[in-house]
Amino acid sequence: MPDLNTLVQPDRGQPARTIHLVDAKGYDAWLSAQPPRHRAAAQAQKLAPASYFSAILPGDAPDEWSVVAVVTNIDRLSVWCLAKLAETLPEGTYRVAGKEPGAAIYGWLTAQYKFDRYKKRDEKAVGPRVLLTGDPARMDEALRLASVTYKVRDWINTGANDMGPADLEAAAADIAKVYGGTLNVVKGAEIEKGYGMLHAVGKAAGKGREPRLIEIEWGNPDHPRIAIVGKGVCFDSGGLDIKPASGMRLMKKDMGGAAHALALAEMIMGARLPVRLHMLVPAVENSINGEAARPGDVMISRKGLTVENSNTDAEGRLILGDAFTRAEENKPELIFNFATLTGAARVALGPDLTALFANDDTLASELMAAAETEADPMWRLPLYDPYKDMLKSDVADMVNAAEAPWGGALTAALFLKEFVPAGAQWAHFDIFCWHGSPKPGRPKGGDAVSLRATWKVLKDRYAG
Repeated sequence: MPDLNTLVQPDRGQPARTIHLVDAKGYDAWLSAQPPRHRAAAQAQKLAPASYFSAILPGDAPDEWSVVAVVTNIDRLSVWCLAKLAETLPEGTYRVAGKEPGAAIYGWLTAQYKFDRYKKRDEKAVGPRVLLTGDPARMDEALRLASVTYKVRDWINTGANDMGPADLEAAAADIAKVYGGTLNVVKGAEIEKGYGMLHAVGKAAGKGREPRLIEIEWGNPDHPRIAIVGKGVCFDSGGLDIKPASGMRLMKKDMGGAAHALALAEMIMGARLPVRLHMLVPAVENSINGEAARPGDVMISRKGLTVENSNTDAEGRLILGDAFTRAEENKPELIFNFATLTGAARVALGPDLTALFANDDTLASELMAAAETEADPMWRLPLYDPYKDMLKSDVADMVNAAEAPWGGALTAALFLKEFVPAGAQWAHFDIFCWHGSPKPGRPKGGDAVSLRATWKVLKDRYAG
């Protein structure tokens, strides 16, 4: 894994290869102005006026060459416009001709990520590609975001044998220690007595993988209190309502919400945002043994609501509900939660578009605007209250999963809404956080989604 700090450097006029940028509307004029050897090189490398196409342009001497890359809009560089170059260019140092790379720094950094924890070292791997910039503030922010993105990817990509509840606890402990946060971990008898839904989901896991609630508190108590909650199901078998093999294959990523909560907490603490942070990760493994929760069991939540377990594979909302109630005890004004919660959200929006639910229109508007600005796409879905009828139970206050086969993302969000802290603005991100095939800057595997947008909203609100 490359050292991120080596991949982008301040531009002090040091030697570097030049990257020339052109977009589709200016492509023909650019090509016609090139010397014959450049036109021949472009033709030989099948350069085309479309995003991500590039070519090496020869110089006057054998060791002199530059690069031309086609971008969507040369006047407004996108996050990912240089990412393919960062994946494919030879090792070396590069400078964009005539302009700052700006937002593209993040894509340059994340494009060079590789998950190699379980692989032998590749001695033939290409060395780092370094990008120069004259904008140190943009560079520093991109480095911070890329650093937590690397962590999110690592956590999600790691096999569940090495990323259980105790491993999430260890990750939280490391972050708390670095930034001066206070770590509190609730487990054992306290979970069984005080967090009925969290205990029910995780009680079938083996020794050392017991359910727990991981908390970090940080910041001045006089500052506005916010809560960040992440679903930490370290592996999801589905419980007694067991998943098929195809549905279980990627369930190591079911702690993706926890990874996002840890990453956003690190951004908040690292930037010393003037807030009182309460990060909560309910961490479990949804396993099967003789103690596993059964369909039809009734759980008593921390809030006191009784919940009939209508589907043991709808476990994420249960553990989040108890975590929300714990957050409410400290009266936050804002709560964000991240969860790989429903397949229904993926059916509705596909793998790349995050489903956003919010109980406040102003907050939703801020998030949607930030999603557009940061190229961190999300789409708001409704908290349609009439669908609460689908969560009615004959024997308890509610069920955890509707029996009807439609509106699954909405009914899951409505279940969570029952536990949202009173008076708090709330946003729920139903995320997939996985790429089934690679894209420039986004390799196959786990990824951070909605992180840049939520960070921008928090900065704009609390740091001016």
